[in-house]
Amino acid sequence: MTSLNDPQLSGLGRNPAAPQDVLVRLATHKAGRHGISLRRRRLEDAVVEALLTHGDDDTAVHLHGDRISPEMRQRIGEHPDPAIRDAYRDFVRDMVDREVPIGIDGLEEAYGWPRAALVSAPSPSLRAAAARAWYDRPLAVQVGLLADPDPQVRAAATERQQPGVPPEWRERCLADPAVRVNVARYVPLTSEQFAQLMRSEEEEVHQAVAGNPHLSAEMVARLLDIKDPLVRVPVAQSRHVNAETRDRLYALVEAERVDGSIEAEVALSWTFAEPHWLREAPLNERMTYLDCQYKVFRRVLASCRDLPEEAWRRLDNDPELMVRHAAARRPDTPPEVLEGLVRAHGDVFHIRPLLVDHPNFPRHVLRTFVDEPSPNVRYLALQDPELPVPDLQQLAAAAESFLRRGVARHPNITDALLEHLLSDPDAQVVDDAAANSALQPTQMYRMLTVAGL
Repeated sequence: MTSLNDPQLSGLGRNPAAPQDVLVRLATHKAGRHGISLRRRRLEDAVVEALLTHGDDDTAVHLHGDRISPEMRQRIGEHPDPAIRDAYRDFVRDMVDREVPIGIDGLEEAYGWPRAALVSAPSPSLRAAAARAWYDRPLAVQVGLLADPDPQVRAAATERQQPGVPPEWRERCLADPAVRVNVARYVPLTSEQFAQLMRSEEEEVHQAVAGNPHLSAEMVARLLDIKDPLVRVPVAQSRHVNAETRDRLYALVEAERVDGSIEAEVALSWTFAEPHWLREAPLNERMTYLDCQYKVFRRVLASCRDLPEEAWRRLDNDPELMVRHAAARRPDTPPEVLEGLVRAHGDVFHIRPLLVDHPNFPRHVLRTFVDEPSPNVRYLALQDPELPVPDLQQLAAAAESFLRRGVARHPNITDALLEHLLSDPDAQVVDDAAANSALQPTQMYRMLTVAGL
């Protein structure tokens, strides 16, 4: 069970202003070691020594690369305990065996080989991991992976559209069960290759072909009779179908969704299919989709940057929020449009940059969000680094813990407010308060004393 001080110690371990002696004392506590493991800057040698003294192999997993000095890397490499010595290497190898993605730099460090050697390693799992991680590999390396004797390696090499499949390799790849679905999604197909894929009885093959952006009108026409919703929706988004056909396909899938079809629900709401071709279409053709009843077309249209003012006016008032958000990301969005959108609906935090970071956003209005009824909008007031203390105090008293966490991370926080949040009932608020670089050293030492460190 976690003790009352654990969130404080974990946060203090993350605190970028924590002095070396504080970190050394924290290294004697499990929660402190956890916090230190989350620090982004290089760890001083004395801190690493303390972690090695008081930690275990779980601690040592985080001691690698540029996070520690060359001297400490050598120290760990010569450690008498193999669990410590090989902690990071064993962790990466376990991830490779589990097919969990690991960056190419991490693979090189753990195995001690350059990436060019990793793709020729004896282990198929390692070759596959290197294929997934080395995104910008040369075409010659890609050809070697396409010819690999192990199917998992060939599959990993074709998961992404780049670096691609050379034309002379397409026939072989489309005939390979290990990579057929991957490759059918993106390579240009000849009529014979298309026909060969359509003779397959695998639904996944047909779904992959339906999303291929290079299909001809004749190919799309041959897909119209396939009843799979995950085929019908991408076909409905094709440039080669007319409005009547598009309406019919969408209506069929919608009827299936109403009847409870999970496949139809996924096809309409949970796939990433988009009519990407619309972005490259002539302006006059794109403008015909301004009133399209299918929001995905209007969203793609809103991601263009050369539309006339009337089009932007209508997209800024689109009934779908996702369309309005896409339109608001253009370079010349008026300040009042940005403010109105954010004030009414908040921001989308998984898409960067935020709308409040748009060059045209009126940053001076951020602090006025403190009194908005929606907690998601009030949270945006914290994007003002100079938010006045009374406003911070008001947000720190909110029922929503994510607002209190935002205050705990704020650079303008006072000592008194930090002290208050260090006793918050929510452990994450406490953790964030302890990690705030505004925390005074005297408070840090007091926390260590209370914890008996």
